[in-house]
Amino acid sequence: MIRTPTNTGWIEVIAGCMFSGKTEELIRRVRRAQYGRQPVVVFKPRIDDRYSLDSVGSHSGTKLLCVQIDRAAEIRELAGAAQVVGIDEAQFLEDELVEVCEDLANAGKRVIVAGLDLDYKGNPFGPMPMLLCRAEYIQKALAVCVICGNPADRSQRLVASKDTVLVGEADSYEARCRLHWDPEGAEGQQQRLPFGPNLAERLSK
Repeated sequence: MIRTPTNTGWIEVIAGCMFSGKTEELIRRVRRAQYGRQPVVVFKPRIDDRYSLDSVGSHSGTKLLCVQIDRAAEIRELAGAAQVVGIDEAQFLEDELVEVCEDLANAGKRVIVAGLDLDYKGNPFGPMPMLLCRAEYIQKALAVCVICGNPADRSQRLVASKDTVLVGEADSYEARCRLHWDPEGAEGQQQRLPFGPNLAERLSK
């Protein structure tokens, strides 16, 4: 049985790849807090405008009202008297988010953070690695590999872009398992090959 802290705040991190249900889980937790009549507020980076300007949204269509921010530091002032603070797409915020979350938790707030733990190249993404180190509770969310159905923990980029930050949905990304993920094969992914040509060549050796 997992014990919930009393008389103190804490940090929860929901991490995983694209299409793993991170935002949906964040929304579920925040709504449970609302049912318990706890004051809540949810934030998301302004760069994420895929579903709505004033809501966080999951790929399944679930939405929750939120406040858009440009910088993590804004959260301190805007959190106000909220007892529960949700932060979605945390990977798009700067490293200061870690200190902000620590300050909120030290002030007695429950902080729920959701975000990609790895970028499309498989490297730790933004402030997420440090948040995972500082959090009391961690959930690794897994998707389903579109190629083989195995548990997927990586985001396969389908478009030819080398920008680390590229906001997109199913037209830009797929969930892949370790075997079928190829960080170098984005340019050929539109054909939905079982795996990128570079990985295929390596596996054949």
